[in-house]
Amino acid sequence: MTRKRRGIHLIAEMAQVSIGTVDRALHGRNGISHATRERILQIAREIGYTPNLAARALSAGKAGVRIGVCIPREIHFFYDQLWGGVLEEARRLEHMGVAFEFRPVRNLGEGDTEALRELIEDGVDGVILTAGNPDGLTPLVNEAEGRNIPVVCVSTDAPESLRSSIVCVEPRLNGQLAGELMGKFVPAGSKVAVVAGMLTAMDHLSKTEGFSVTFPKHCHGGQIVGVIEGHEDEDESFQKTFDLLGRVPDLAGLYVNTVNCLPVCRALGARQLAGRVKLITTDLFAEMATYFAKGTITASIYQQPHRQGQLAVRLLADNLTANQPFPPTVHLSPGVVMSSNLHLFREMRRSETKLPDVVRVASLATKV
Repeated sequence: MTRKRRGIHLIAEMAQVSIGTVDRALHGRNGISHATRERILQIAREIGYTPNLAARALSAGKAGVRIGVCIPREIHFFYDQLWGGVLEEARRLEHMGVAFEFRPVRNLGEGDTEALRELIEDGVDGVILTAGNPDGLTPLVNEAEGRNIPVVCVSTDAPESLRSSIVCVEPRLNGQLAGELMGKFVPAGSKVAVVAGMLTAMDHLSKTEGFSVTFPKHCHGGQIVGVIEGHEDEDESFQKTFDLLGRVPDLAGLYVNTVNCLPVCRALGARQLAGRVKLITTDLFAEMATYFAKGTITASIYQQPHRQGQLAVRLLADNLTANQPFPPTVHLSPGVVMSSNLHLFREMRRSETKLPDVVRVASLATKV
């Protein structure tokens, strides 16, 4: 009698792939196509399979590790989703003795060097970090790595540091995709502008550069007439966008390369230009649905923040508990959201991220 297949053997048989391919799909590793990964994950869900990480950690003799997490809380439209992915994985790892030390900062680039220093001195075994201040963080990241405390950057990078890995949607590609779309949305010779968060953040700078290089290739005679830094502040972003629209009344398009798009939408409305100026935004949250319906937002570049958070934790936990090597980069594919596929995305279900008390308290402390 043939022994009944279970677990990854059954998944491999159903998906008609190797066991190694199943393992890569289940643990978010590179080396397989997106379609294959999704097919394997769907089969795993259907048969109710989850990998036995506890047994793997115990066999390696490395249970009981502590992971530090330093991610901003604002702008919450994006970072709530990133935190959601981190916390989902944290709950999954509780049973194998992996503990988490949360050091949230209020805004990107504010207080992250102090938070990282605290985590290093607290003796964590690894760190997940959103590097809003790469110049200030680089020596600390190098110090952590020198102490055998691996650092995984998520969402935005400290590329000159010795960090172990980065999980993000490749930012230059993100900007290039937006530039190509904009070039096809507006007529030849059009004037467009970029609304960034802050160009000291590698993520925002690289997106701006990618857009600036690509847009003129797809819009003959097109010009980029301005790059606004809104510093992730709603009032500043609104006022600077409002002023730009007044100075350049024939502006044809705007690319917002952070999640902070609502003040830009309001500025377009205040100038009675909503729907007339093509607006490409970044990421997705429930409050954007109205602006898609009105035609204010033409398209958005989706960065999978929840998935980024999940993968950052998995990479670090796999290394600390099972000696899995780090890939230098994990670049997720950007997606294009338009009104026709808006309903397919998890963010439209508007689920609240439930943060542990320690995260909420630490977040409040940054506001005092």
